[in-house]
Amino acid sequence: MSTVNSQDDEDTFKILIATDIHLGYMEKDPVRGNDTFVTFNEILDNAQKNEVDFVLLGGDLFHDNKPSRKTIHACLQSLRKYCMGDRPIQFEILSDQAVNFYNSMFPWVNYQDENLNISIPVFSIHGNHDDPTGADALCALDILSCAGLLNHFGRSASVEKIDISPILLRKGRTKIALYGLGAIPDERLYRMFVNKQVTMLRPKEDEDSWFNLFVIHQNRSKHGATNYIPEQFLDDFINLVVWGHEHECKIAPCKNEQQCFYVSQPGSSVVTSLSPGEAVKKHIGLLHVRGKKMKMQKIALETVRTFYMEDIVLADHPDLFNPDNPKVTQAIQAFCMEKVEMMLDNAERERLGNPRQPGKPLIRLRVDYAGGFEPFSVHRFSQRYMDRVANPKDIIHFFRHREQKEKNDNDLNFGKLVSRPASEGMTLRVEDLVKQYFQTAEKVRKFRESRKKNAEEEDEEVREAMTRARAHRSEDAVLVTASSDEEAMDTGMKGSGDSDDGFPAAATRGRGRARGRARGARGQNPTARGSSQRRRGSSGRESATSSRTYKPVSVPAKNMSIMDAFRSLKTDPLNSSKSYSEDIIDDDSDVEVVSSAAASSKVNLRLSFTPSLGKRGSQSQTSRGVDFESDEDEFDPFQSTATSRRK
Repeated sequence: MSTVNSQDDEDTFKILIATDIHLGYMEKDPVRGNDTFVTFNEILDNAQKNEVDFVLLGGDLFHDNKPSRKTIHACLQSLRKYCMGDRPIQFEILSDQAVNFYNSMFPWVNYQDENLNISIPVFSIHGNHDDPTGADALCALDILSCAGLLNHFGRSASVEKIDISPILLRKGRTKIALYGLGAIPDERLYRMFVNKQVTMLRPKEDEDSWFNLFVIHQNRSKHGATNYIPEQFLDDFINLVVWGHEHECKIAPCKNEQQCFYVSQPGSSVVTSLSPGEAVKKHIGLLHVRGKKMKMQKIALETVRTFYMEDIVLADHPDLFNPDNPKVTQAIQAFCMEKVEMMLDNAERERLGNPRQPGKPLIRLRVDYAGGFEPFSVHRFSQRYMDRVANPKDIIHFFRHREQKEKNDNDLNFGKLVSRPASEGMTLRVEDLVKQYFQTAEKVRKFRESRKKNAEEEDEEVREAMTRARAHRSEDAVLVTASSDEEAMDTGMKGSGDSDDGFPAAATRGRGRARGRARGARGQNPTARGSSQRRRGSSGRESATSSRTYKPVSVPAKNMSIMDAFRSLKTDPLNSSKSYSEDIIDDDSDVEVVSSAAASSKVNLRLSFTPSLGKRGSQSQTSRGVDFESDEDEFDPFQSTATSRRK
């Protein structure tokens, strides 16, 4: 790594670097509520004391996407206290600020605003905790930017393609191209790098004379197949990468041998999780840049709450713990108490050397109880340290270690992965899946509509065919009815010739009524004619001398019950020779004729006669539609009644 002298001159940039401050973390906790605000004041105080040119933040200035009023107020108070003043700015901006700050209503750096008096400019990208959200894509940093206390840069205008345009700074003969990329979901950014959708623009003039500084806020360590950003994805013309989001402090620049640039990971300035990475001492960096040379100076943070962490594996102490011992739980608890006391003593000694540190430390003891051991009550154990530690509820953490097979990714060539054509990359995206889903749904919808339309057309054709068939059958029924009336008249005339001479009046009356009904049937509607056909069906069937035969048309008829027949005989004893008959002809025709004249036609079907002989009476009944030729054993109330009266 190239170095420069720390002497101040007009060609040297001095930049204070910090990331992941997480303002507002646990602000409601009575012990740890002000930790983030105190540390933020220390960071800005170091910037003021070292007379830096500007402060560079690597994301996650706020812990919550919508910080509370207390957090916003404390942040504004600190920025106004340490960053505003009469000290002149020693560098200038050469790039188009309308491009660098395109999303702001005031697209220029805050120290160039004539209404503000800025002594230490602050440049920051957003992190995953304070990223832009909502319909207007605003974040808490935009509030500070609108107030003129912070310069928010590194926003991407599109999710399809990212063009990173640098902020070009110049101080004397030193020129810095400051690149920034705010937090983007790692899987999406990984895919965009593979598909060559991320472009870092370079100055057209004197490309090699610029010191290229890149600030990024993504996963550096691998959390999944694509849930991180490999360093090999970044361009090799970069000189230094300031990597945010990772909380473990690795602020000393580390060289990437493949890309030949340095990576500095400042880590978080406050403990947000009781993990091994947070137990590392917290630092911020003071970067000196002159020409193409740089130097990183580590500055330890003194106001960070002390955090001690230790792991215990019970299976590694077989001489102390035996799972078969009934008092093994008490022995484990006593051993843990001893370890906690040792960590508290170390924290007290460190605090005496730095009075600015908070009084109560953070203690975490992780116990691996694999091997048949049982955990004890954590809450009861924590009661002993309520007044001595800042996290009494989670001092002890029991877990069981599981062996995990380590995957070797050293053989994966990221350079080849990035250099191949975009068409061979990871072209499958969530957007593509959603688009494919809706296209399929649209095809299914059109198919269902076409089926419905075809079904409606087929139903319409069927209805038209049925209508035509009904009309045709109605016409046939009219013709059949007219022919049946004519045949009935002929049958009536023949029947009158066969009658006894002693009954001319009855035969005459029968012929008169038959003619009257025939004449009336010709003028009736098809429904009435259909009802009159029920009487004449049998006579037409038994007429052997008739040369014409017609297919009878069946009509639903209302049959008389047996009791009704007996009632009619009792009420009219004089006309005992009358016979009530109604012949129902079964037919396969589906024509249904229903008429209000059914009752009147039933009355017309009742024909009276006075039999003189059994033979003549039988013939007369047959000619009038009553047939007893087959079912002799079947009980017939009409036949039995007529026979009894003849006797």
